[in-house]
Order: sequence, then structure tokens, then C-alpha cells
Amino acid sequence: MKTRLLSTLLSASLSAVLCQMPHLAWSKTLPANNPTLTVIGYHEITDRQSALIPDYSVTTQQFQQHISWLKNNGFHFINVDQLIKAHEGKYRLPSKPVLLTVDDGYASFYKNAYPVTKANKIPVVLAVVGSWLEPKAGQSVDFSGEKIQRSQMLSWAELKEMQDSGLVEIASHSYNLHRGILGNPQGNMEPAAVTRLYDPKTASYETDRHYQQRIRDDLKQNNQLLSAHGLKAPRVMVWPYGHYSMQTVNIAKQLGMPVAISLDDGADSAKDSLGQLNRILIEGNMTTADLAQEIQNRQQHLGDNNRPQKIMHIDLDYIYDKDPIQQERNLDHLLDRIVAMKVNTVYLQAFSDPDANGSADMVYFPNRYLPMRADLFNRAAWQIQTRTQVGRVYAWMPLLAWELPKNNPVSKDVVLTQQANDSEHLNMGYHRLSPFSADARKTIAGIYQDLAKSVPFNGILFHDDTTLSDYEDASPEALKAYASIGLPTDLAKIRNNDADLEKWTAFKTRYIDDFAMQLAQEVRQYHPFLLTARNLYAQVALKPYAENWYSQSLEQSINRYDFTAIMAMPYMEQATDQDAFYRDIVNRVKQYPNGMKKTVFELQSVNWRTNQRVPSDEMARTIESLYTQGVMHEAYYPDDPIQDYPDTGVLRKAFEMKSSKLIP
Repeated sequence: MKTRLLSTLLSASLSAVLCQMPHLAWSKTLPANNPTLTVIGYHEITDRQSALIPDYSVTTQQFQQHISWLKNNGFHFINVDQLIKAHEGKYRLPSKPVLLTVDDGYASFYKNAYPVTKANKIPVVLAVVGSWLEPKAGQSVDFSGEKIQRSQMLSWAELKEMQDSGLVEIASHSYNLHRGILGNPQGNMEPAAVTRLYDPKTASYETDRHYQQRIRDDLKQNNQLLSAHGLKAPRVMVWPYGHYSMQTVNIAKQLGMPVAISLDDGADSAKDSLGQLNRILIEGNMTTADLAQEIQNRQQHLGDNNRPQKIMHIDLDYIYDKDPIQQERNLDHLLDRIVAMKVNTVYLQAFSDPDANGSADMVYFPNRYLPMRADLFNRAAWQIQTRTQVGRVYAWMPLLAWELPKNNPVSKDVVLTQQANDSEHLNMGYHRLSPFSADARKTIAGIYQDLAKSVPFNGILFHDDTTLSDYEDASPEALKAYASIGLPTDLAKIRNNDADLEKWTAFKTRYIDDFAMQLAQEVRQYHPFLLTARNLYAQVALKPYAENWYSQSLEQSINRYDFTAIMAMPYMEQATDQDAFYRDIVNRVKQYPNGMKKTVFELQSVNWRTNQRVPSDEMARTIESLYTQGVMHEAYYPDDPIQDYPDTGVLRKAFEMKSSKLIP
């Protein structure tokens, strides 16, 4: 089930997108002492016409139906004590355990839901927002910018009565983080718990220290408020809009809340971290059949790999303009194209390459290392997530191809290409920092950290610079690394010995991918449910020996990244038979378990050798042909919103040939 939360609690620019999350294939049955935990999240239990958020309200009858279905199908409701003890190994959970949660603290819970849970003796986690409870009777509540009556929220007496029953665990939903704060110069209001506050007076963002202190002060204030009204200090933190980071998880834990709940997808287990519990979001029209399907999807780990990805690969260099008004027009037009194309995923350029040499010398986000061409990535990513149907925005980033300012000493730590005796060897062309330089790796990690903390996104697409040729890297640091595993430091000698060449290729391939995975982990400190994708050269899929040329492995890539985006671009590869070109790649991918579920076929919309557009009709025929061959995920690059190319109507029709529903 699609779990996109377009929250009406914020302004239109803060319509928080909480989308279907990753994972693939049936999981093995968990042992009896570690059953799959299902966490379910409700908001209002009331008639739709009385609801503050109608899209996420269910009637009392629906709520009763859900409860009855769960009980009749062998699910067992558990409380927080049991969950924590099970995590500590001191308690065995029953089969098919369910943790029931309700957000926000509406008065309708006491009237409509509590009688149902009390009659059935069902424990509930009730997450409340302190600033919505603080006003006295008769006063109004600032409900994320909207004024509502205090009587629409639970009273302190009702909260105390329910907690004293032993069935209701009062959790924190923050004191005042259930709102949007200014997230960029263009005025977007973004989730307060994960956004660095932008100050238009100083044209700057809050520091890490100030951000962490703001979160800590808020959560602490809510805990103190609840205690002041005779309630127990909360042990559970439920993140507003489901947005959180590992920093906020650690802060919550330090304040006595070891259990933290989001709206991410995926099955839970009491044996795993309680600080990152995923949850099913109940929508207003959700039937018991829908609920059953959602639970099954999570237990099977069905997610993005099992849902056809229809991908638009976008250069922000097309959108950028020195005139901010024209830049906004460009962005608006791009959004219109995304809506018209009906894609569900966007690969969005986060760096800038104005000289078109393939390496980044500027970026589109605040950072410590490179000039910022414009503070644009945050704006574009947020607008795409909140104004289109797209469920995934990947930040497209180089791994190594960074042109640092000359005054940075690390700019000299570059990949060196050994001089060849012939002119036929592969020349990658990119200016790249050497992955074997510790200083270069640290700098690149810093760039990724700065990206991660400055903007909300769902994944990373590693650029096609994630490669080293069979004449690279000859830098001093690289040669030391080769020597450490018993290889010669003369690259020609390595190439002339098949065993050494195989060992060298495997070492470089693994080393590069290890570094990419390290960067992904850095980003996951800020975006814990991050997906990874990487571009792969078509020759690697077509010719096994090409692994030596690129230090890329199709098999390893499929195993290590969530998605491998093969650049299936016959004009770039000068393929004489395009049908055979595509067919051969498809057949190679099919050789690997889950190969088709984890591979994106990325088409070209421009023949860069002639600078001619690939006709939209031809692209559409290719998309349809690949679908008939069993391909699940397709992309194209680039989209040109300025020239309105390719044709949205033609490609949309082709993409619609494949349903976007989950495929087990």
C-alpha cells in the first residue's frame, strides 16, 4: 500500500511525503522467539466530517473492524513493557505481536477509541504534542498554523485516567516540533525535527550545535510538561510526520525514551534497535483487506525493488538561472513535466558541472568545501516531494569526481593514470580524487555529510565516476595499497600477469564499493532509511572482461546496492544492433538472483556523439520492448524541461504499460 502522508497540518509547502519504503523478496520465517512485530499507527477515530485531518481519520466502526480482524487472525496486542523486556531477552513475545499506536492526542480518542480498546483490554501507545495540550480550557490551540479549540484535544484528566488504567502508554510526539520551520531561502516550511532552520536576516542556517540543542530542549520540555500534570515520563518517542535522524534518536534515548517510532516501511523485530521502529500508517479509506495486504507486504519485505520504478534523471543545471524569478519558472515547469510524465522516482543532480567535463566544481547545497552555485537542491527536492506524485528523490552525486578549489591541499590528491604505450587504452577522462588518499576520503565524506544535513531526500545515486580504469590509479597512496596486498607497484606488470590482474581488479572494485557504502552510512545518520543506486557502464554487463577496464562488477553491484542503473545507451556505445544490445544486457542481468528487481535500465534521450535528440517515439518503443522482456525498472537521461524534451505524452503512455503496483 502506498503510504504517502500529505499532511494538512502544515502549509502546502510542508506536505510531508512518507512513501513506500524499500526491501525485496520473501524473508525467511523468523524463529518463534523472534516473531515479526507489526506496529500500526492511527490518527483520528471519528467521522470524516468531524475530523481535523479527514484523509487519516477512521470511523469508530472501521477501528472496531480492524481490531476484530487482527484478533480473529491470530494477532496479539502487546504493550511497551513487553516490547522492552523482549528486546532485553527477558520476555518471549507471543506469535504475530502488534503494537497499536495513536498520534496527536485528539479528544475523539477518549470518546470513540478508548472504549473499544478498554473493552478488548488492548494496550495502546498514545503520542501527544505538549504545545497542543498546554492551553487552558476555552483557549485556542495553534494546530500547526491553524487555530482550533482546546476542547478538540484530550484533557489532562482524561490522559491521567487512561494512563492509570494500565492500558494507555502516554508517549511524546514532541512539545512543538509538529510543525514546519523555514528550510531554505525560497520559503519552504519543512519538518521541524529534521530541518536546519534558515535565517533570512543572516542568510545562514543554524549550526549543528544549535540544531541539536533545539531538539533536546523541545523533547525535554515535553517530558517536563507531562510530569508536571501527573503523567509518567514518556518512554516512547513518536516522530512528527515520521521524520527523524540518528541524532534525534540518540537525543530521545538520552532523555529516557529508548523506543522511537517513525512511518518507515519494513518489518520490525524486538531484537533489533527499538529506536527505529517502522509503522503502518492507517489511512481513512483503509479496509481490513488493505491492512492485511500491508502487513503481508512488510513481512515479505516487499518495497521499491518489487515496485516498478519509472525514473526521470534530471540535471539541475537546466533549472539554474542567475535570475531567481526565471529559476522558479524553470522549476515550476519541471514540476509540471514530472506530473505529466507520471514517473514515481527522480534522480536529481546535487552538483554542478558548468564546464561539462564530468567533474563537479560547484554544488547546489551549503557545504564547507566547494562553491555553492545556488541553494537550489533543497528547494527542488522538497517541491518534487510535495507537489508531484513522485515517491523517491535520489541525490545524484559524484563519488570521486570533485574539482576542489586549488587552495585546498586535497585538490592535489588525484587519481593518476599511468602513461600508456599505445593510444587504445581506456581513458576515463574525469578529474577524480584518489579513493586511496585518506584526506580525499575524509573530504568527500564531509561533502556528503553537508548534503545530508541540509535537505530531505530518499536515496543516493552514485555517478558513473565510480570507476578506475586498468591504467589507474597510479598515485603514491594507491601504489602503497597495492603493495600491502602483495601486488607489484608497476601497473604494467600487473596487467601482464592474469592472476595479478584479476586480484587487482577485484581489490579496486571492492575498495570503491566499500567507499560508496561508507558514504551511504554517513548519510544514514541523517536519513536512516536511505536507498542506494549506482550507474554502471553497459560494457560491464555485456563483456565480463570489461570489469578489468572499469573496476566495476555487475554481480557485486547487484548484491551491494539497492539498485544498479545500467547506462543502456547504444548510441554512446556505438552499438550496431540496438535490439541485440538491449537483449544481451537483459539476458546477463537475468542470470543473477533478484537481478531484474535490482536493476534499472537507463536510456539516453540524446545522442551525444552527434548532439541529436533520440526521437521520443523511439524511446517509447524501447521502454515497451524492455518491459516485454521482463525489465521492471526504467529511466531516461537527461530530461530537458527548457526544450520540453522528451515528449511527456509519448513516454507516459509507454511507462503506463507497466503497473506501479507491487510485484511479489
